Amino acid sequence: MDFGVTFQTDPPASRVVELTQRAERFGFTHAWTFDSHILWQEPYVIYSQMLSATERITVGPMVTNPATRDPTVTGSLFATLNDMFGNRTICGIGRGDSARRVLGKKPTTLAALEEAMHVIKELAEGREIEAGGTPVRIPWVRDGRLEVWMAGYGPKALELAGRRADGFILQLADPAVLEWTVRRVRESAAAAGRDPQEVKVCVAAPAYVGDDLAHGREQCRWFGGMVGNHVADLVARYGEDGEVPAALTEYIKAREGYDYGHHGKAGNPSTDFVPDEIVDRFCVLGTVEDHIEKLSVLKDLGVDQFNIYLMHDAMDGTLEAYGREVIPAFRVRSTI
Repeated sequence: MDFGVTFQTDPPASRVVELTQRAERFGFTHAWTFDSHILWQEPYVIYSQMLSATERITVGPMVTNPATRDPTVTGSLFATLNDMFGNRTICGIGRGDSARRVLGKKPTTLAALEEAMHVIKELAEGREIEAGGTPVRIPWVRDGRLEVWMAGYGPKALELAGRRADGFILQLADPAVLEWTVRRVRESAAAAGRDPQEVKVCVAAPAYVGDDLAHGREQCRWFGGMVGNHVADLVARYGEDGEVPAALTEYIKAREGYDYGHHGKAGNPSTDFVPDEIVDRFCVLGTVEDHIEKLSVLKDLGVDQFNIYLMHDAMDGTLEAYGREVIPAFRVRSTI
């Protein structure tokens, strides 16, 4: 199992670059960032610095969307970074949450997302697309390579991920929800004539290493609120008794609203409704041994990458604990 880490691009950008360098030294294979250009600094500018300061780590958004930038621009951005740094980028993409809602706009449609995934990948890898009836290709791309991983929760999103994406991103670490979503993705891949095992699976969630479980929960409770934004959309679409499992939807009954001014931050007052049980299920908390135990369950369910959302007061300590103890434990297991 690979390990990734996601940062918010809060200023100074030099801190994100420094953490990326540390992550590479500790054995992380991927460094991701949020992509909400109003809430944080513009990530693609910072990617160039992250890639320049490292040698191996793969960099990309967790996640971008089809509407913030025209998909042809996004494809060119990835192609340019790959030409400069040797195919070391990856595109995580979804319908858009904070980047859209903070502007008073709704997430885009799955149809727009599907088209964007096609445009971005084809252009970044040097192939031709049709834009408004006009054939378009980036002429200078040579041997470009870009994986496009899609985030989603609902049945139709899972069907699209299995049918079109190179990887599926689940933004929570609950084994029960993971099992349901991965089954849906793989069934869709098989129905589309793909090898289901070729669709990579990434679980992204806060990880907090420490003996003080209560403090770790408070540092990560914001995540239940962030996931709740997507879950509220699912409930509105499919109903409380629809095909989305109650393990994912039930906890938002006490949700009253959400303030994006505190998005992705510890102490978010909009997340008081999130119970301890959800924090424990959605995140990875406790001692190093607790982390290894839960991640082993996720790995057995088919996870190819665990990606830490590093938004709390123990960023350096958690990175170090993973680099020195958690990641080596999984390297040993893979050789047994």
